[in-house]
Amino acid sequence: MPGNSAPITVIEVLGNSRRSRDDRVAVEEPLEIRLGYETPAGRSETSISITMRTPGNDEELATGFLYSESIIRGLSDIALVKPCGPPAPDSGYHNVTRVELEPDVRFDLDRLQRHFYTTSSCGVCGKTSLDALRVSGASKRPFDDTTFSRKMLTSLSDKLRAAQKTFEETGGLHAAAAFGSNGDLLVTHEDVGRHNAVDKVIGTLLSRKLLPANELGLMVSGRASFELMQKALMAGMPILAAVGAPSSLAVDLAREFNITLVGFLSGDRFNIYTAEERVV
Repeated sequence: MPGNSAPITVIEVLGNSRRSRDDRVAVEEPLEIRLGYETPAGRSETSISITMRTPGNDEELATGFLYSESIIRGLSDIALVKPCGPPAPDSGYHNVTRVELEPDVRFDLDRLQRHFYTTSSCGVCGKTSLDALRVSGASKRPFDDTTFSRKMLTSLSDKLRAAQKTFEETGGLHAAAAFGSNGDLLVTHEDVGRHNAVDKVIGTLLSRKLLPANELGLMVSGRASFELMQKALMAGMPILAAVGAPSSLAVDLAREFNITLVGFLSGDRFNIYTAEERVV
């Protein structure tokens, strides 16, 4: 399969001069996730999501997405994950991934279709989003002895940047990582979509049987949105740390479900928005 970056020629302008030079850009391709499942009438298939992503780790992206949306509850729900159909003729990438569920796995297809229709529009509100999480089985994080040190947290942004190989080539990718309390990055992924990078991390943790990730944190290279906070919550993570700012709904979600939210993490400084007792 082609790589995650593609060569191009650009015109570089500097002051009054311009020159042609070679450069690279991050690849962006569509990925359709299809779900195979059992019905009373037999085996069926439906398309549940189309996302623009950087190719690579498509299986992890698909399974991480299904886990964070509560369509699957564990690795045992999955019978098979595979590319579907031939590669796209214009790019050479497999842009359809099919996830086959085990015959006994049940889910509400009508609720699923309503949910994705709502969240793909501009009409979703905070209350609706939080209520949807309650319905999906998300629960408030209990107070326990899981902590993360200030010194460890301030080391994360440099470690994440060092792990962004394609970003170094293109400057055009987000990154996400799962980290332990000792500061080790257990899983790191890049993608043009920050939500895709997180899904790839969650899918990898799922394949390693590390979910729910009750003692791991999630680090993201950009801002902390409601969607990313939702994914951290569903993965069981007690802390989300972001290089950028959080949104108001991300703060609301973190406060309600008792997740530690850290923003503007850079160098030796950061802000704690919720559940500060986990940072020691």
